[in-house]
This record gives sequence, C-alpha cells and structure tokens, in this order.
Amino acid sequence: MRKAVSWSLFMYVCFGLFIYWYLFYGTSADIPEAYKGTSADPATFMNARELMLSQEFSRTKYLLFFLATPFEWLVLFLILVLGISKRFEDSAKLITRLRVGQVAIYFFYLSLVTTVLALPFKWMGYQVSKSYGISTQTLASWFKDIVIDFWVNFGIMLFVVATLMWLIRKSEKRWWFHAWALSVPFTIFLTFIQPVVLDPLYNDFQPLQNQELKQKILSLASEADIPADNVYEVNMSEKTKSLNAYVTGIGSNSRIVLWDTTLKQLSENEILFIMAHEMAHYVKKHIYWAVASSIAISFVGLYLIHRILQFIIAKWGGVLNIRTLASLSVLPLFFLVSSVLSFAVSPAENYVSRMEERVSDQYAMEMTEDKKAAVETFQDLSKTSLSQVNPPGLVKLFLYTHPTMLERITYLEEYGKK
Repeated sequence: MRKAVSWSLFMYVCFGLFIYWYLFYGTSADIPEAYKGTSADPATFMNARELMLSQEFSRTKYLLFFLATPFEWLVLFLILVLGISKRFEDSAKLITRLRVGQVAIYFFYLSLVTTVLALPFKWMGYQVSKSYGISTQTLASWFKDIVIDFWVNFGIMLFVVATLMWLIRKSEKRWWFHAWALSVPFTIFLTFIQPVVLDPLYNDFQPLQNQELKQKILSLASEADIPADNVYEVNMSEKTKSLNAYVTGIGSNSRIVLWDTTLKQLSENEILFIMAHEMAHYVKKHIYWAVASSIAISFVGLYLIHRILQFIIAKWGGVLNIRTLASLSVLPLFFLVSSVLSFAVSPAENYVSRMEERVSDQYAMEMTEDKKAAVETFQDLSKTSLSQVNPPGLVKLFLYTHPTMLERITYLEEYGKK
C-alpha cells in the first residue's frame, strides 16, 4: 500500500512539473510568420496589455485543467488503497440493511469527499477568472452553483449507480450490456429535459426582449427551415463577461439561446452570424449525431470497463480492498477507469466536434455572406475571453471542441477566393 501511494504521488508531481514546463516554457503560442499582420494576428485587434493577459490567463487556465483531471484519478485511487472506500461500505451496512439505502449512504460519502477535495481547483479557477476580469460572479452565487451542481449530480448519479449495482448483482458477466441498453433511453431523456429542467436551475431564461433582432433571427430560422417560434436570452452577465450562444435539446424542447453578454457587446450583424452558425447545428443534425455517438461510445466503453475491472480486481483486488465486483467498494475504481477512458477518447471526440464547427462556420457564411462581421465576431470572442489565438498542440488536442481562432479567421479570409 505504501508503495502504491508513494508511486502515485510521485507520478502526479512529475506530471504536474511536465505540464507546467510545457505550457510556460516548452511551447510557443506565437502565430506563424505567414499570418502576422493579417486579421488572424492578435496584435491587430488586441493591445499590448490584452496580449499579455491572454497569454497569462490561458496558460493558467490550461494548467488548472491538466492538473485537476489526474488529481481526480489520484483521489479515487487513494480512497481505494487507503481503505476509505471499504470503511464507507462498512458504515453504510451498519446504518441499514436495505441495499438501496446502503448504496445511497455510500455514494453520499463518496460524492461529498470527492467534491470537497476538488474544491481547491474550482476555487483557483474562480479566483483566476475574477482576477483577470472574466468572471463577474459573486462568491455567494459561485457557491450556490457548487451546491446546486452537487445535488443535481448526486440525484442523477445515485439513480445510475443504484441501477448499475443492481445489474452487477444480477449478472457479473452481462451487466455492462444491460447497463448500456438502459443508458440509451436515459441519455435521450436527459438531452430532452436539459433545456427546460436542468439549465434553469443555474440561470434565468426569458424570451429575447429585442423584438427587431428576434424577427431577424426568426427570419434566418425560417430560411433554414427551422420550426422556431422563439429565441431565448440568459442573464450570464451576472457571472461572466465571456460571449456565447448555443442550440440545445431535441425535438419540441430544442432552444436557441443567446447570452446577454453577447447581446450587449456584439453588433447586430455579428449576432446574426453567430445565430446562423448555431442554426447550422440544428440543420446538420449535430445534436442527434452527438447523442448517437455517445450511445455508440458508451457501448464500447462499458465493455472495456467490464474487462478492465475484472482484470484489476483479479490482480490487485487485495491492495485496493475490493472483494468482488458486486461490492460497493468497486465504485471508485469504476469512476477511475471510466474517467481515464473518457480522457483518452476526448481527442477523437474533439476532432469530430471541430469538424462540425467548421461546417457550421461555412453554413453561417453561406447564409449571411458577411465576412467582415464573421471575422470581427471571432476577434471579439478572443478579446473578451482572453483566449490564445494559436494554443499549444496538446491543449488543442484535449480541450478544443472548436477550431482555434487562427484556423477560424484564416478560413473566413480564404472563403470565396477559390
């Protein structure tokens, strides 16, 4: 156990030092010489202070991401090898004999510990955003979101975990397939209710107040054969200065949403370009493809988790204090393996997402035919979020679901020239 703890801590520190060196010394965010002086060059639309702040803020934000993810793995691993998970299970069994009750008590312990231990990274992220003028959220509002997030995740995941443990007890060999079959309607259900049930827990949504702009957006929707009769705005200015807009939900619960920061800081033509981009996701059925790919990936993922859990328990079950796959103590290992697999597949998922975003940019250009507004939109997005125009390769691989601003602006500049 001591060896396992020592090596895990040593590997985490080494990884942290490598990431710090990579982000601050081992790579450069400068744009290629060929693009200097063009509209993609941040020096043409940011002043010297904004350029400096964008580099500092982006690197710090990336560092926190790359440190937080393996820290989550480290916490789950230590909960196992230090016997904490076993103590949680024993405590739950002492409190009640009811299996569902044991699952609920155990999972509450596990959720509380992991949430509390993850708070320092969330706190640092909040403080960094505040110090660089990105976040406008009060401490009380930030803490409220943390509490809401905890209980929403706990409620959803308790249902998932209770079902999972029941399936494992019923069949240790086929549980993964039954879990996948049940996940299909559950995934569709969550996607359907998210816009009208989950999102309003965090922010206030209302119909777009600017009626003239609303009609122009709905005209775009009509041109794209989108059966939309409303556009929503959300009061994100209470939390951030960043800009955003999105399409979420499926079927009758689909929503086109604009952040109020976007309404306040962008021109009408820029907003229309963003809206055309978001409508492209609906027209090209990207949301449905995302749901379908999630279902397909979960099939492969659950099978791999099943095989990996069997192997680990057979080889190191004693060290990890896991007797059988059906014991509650297996849950940290389940979350650890699924998180590692999710992280490993994220570059492929991000690549597909970037392709969809490129298609949406092209669609928006075809609809609006306003290259100037499109370029200025991405420049404004870079300035308000203090994001790097040309991030390091490792960052793009694991974090970027959209093309980099360098790629998006240069694409727009080349659009229509061929």
